Amino acid sequence: MSDVVPAVFWASALLLAYTYLGYPALVWLWASLRARPERDADGEPRVSVLIVGHNESSRVRARIQNLLALDYPADRLEILFGSDGSTDDTAEAAREFEPSGVIVIAFERRRGKAAVLNDLFAKARGEIVVCGDARQRFDVRALRALVGPFTDPRVGVVSGELILTDGAGARSVGAGVGFYWRYEKFIRRHESRVDSVVGATGAIYAARRALVEPIPDDTVLDDVLIPLRIARRGYRILFEPRARAYDRVAATAREESTRKIRTIAGNFQLLVRERWLLSPWQNRLWLQTVSHKALRLATPLLHVAAFATNLALAASPLYRWTLAAQVLFYTAALAGYALRDCRRRVPLLSVPYVICLLAGTTIIGFVRFATRRQHVTWDRAG
Repeated sequence: MSDVVPAVFWASALLLAYTYLGYPALVWLWASLRARPERDADGEPRVSVLIVGHNESSRVRARIQNLLALDYPADRLEILFGSDGSTDDTAEAAREFEPSGVIVIAFERRRGKAAVLNDLFAKARGEIVVCGDARQRFDVRALRALVGPFTDPRVGVVSGELILTDGAGARSVGAGVGFYWRYEKFIRRHESRVDSVVGATGAIYAARRALVEPIPDDTVLDDVLIPLRIARRGYRILFEPRARAYDRVAATAREESTRKIRTIAGNFQLLVRERWLLSPWQNRLWLQTVSHKALRLATPLLHVAAFATNLALAASPLYRWTLAAQVLFYTAALAGYALRDCRRRVPLLSVPYVICLLAGTTIIGFVRFATRRQHVTWDRAG
């Protein structure tokens, strides 16, 4: 048998192992040996909180009330709400809070979050701008935790932590999604200790307003592009777990897929447009970018290559064992699929299922990107 088939199998298997396990272990070890110091101190810079929403009349009041109740001096806090072409009474509901100082800007034409953010950035007066979504809620001390690291002049962006809570209709898929999110935060926490996170959490992140550049109106992932462009200028992107935003875990597999397809299509867009990210000479976060972003986009191809070549090698005893392990994994994923909307949770099934679900959404995300069918505008997932 040609040496090519075993080489493809082992290359695929090792890249999968590195992507899922090796890189998290590497960044943990790196942070343990050579963590960069982080400076944190109490301070109260002027902060502008930017929220963009489309047809959010059912939750905009609660969201603004949440922001007004934050533990931060009112005279140092500015809240800007941008209604992105809403066709319901979102803007009217938000304007009820104008007497409290909330600035509401209603855009007649729907353009997407990136375009509205560009306009809000231009109007913001705060030294620090904080971006969030209409769906989540901030912890009462989230702003203080976010702005603390900015006492270090090397810090350009601070990402908060999204806490996923179980909704009343949570299903088995939520166990896998919750595990995946904890795994993701483990990586981000140690990337931050090494140097910088590769992007930020869209639900809650802050940046120095003076460093924010306008981004293309059709940008899907503002929370990755804005931070990475700031990092390119020599600043750090930190992960601050004390700055918390709360959201519920996806209730169904379909809801989780809807969210992830958009994110993955945005990652393809980012890496194709910002080609400097894949150059070790232009991107000091090259290893993190390739390991955390690029290789994950290749996992569907790696899964297929590892399984197909393993089948071709199954006559050998060693490869029969590796094939049995793969069959067991995909059987568990199929069982997780069958139980995806059940209330009973079986992590040994739901985790393999979510891994395969993410691989499937990666394929759909690539197709959406390649065929230009991933629109910059968004719809509510739940």
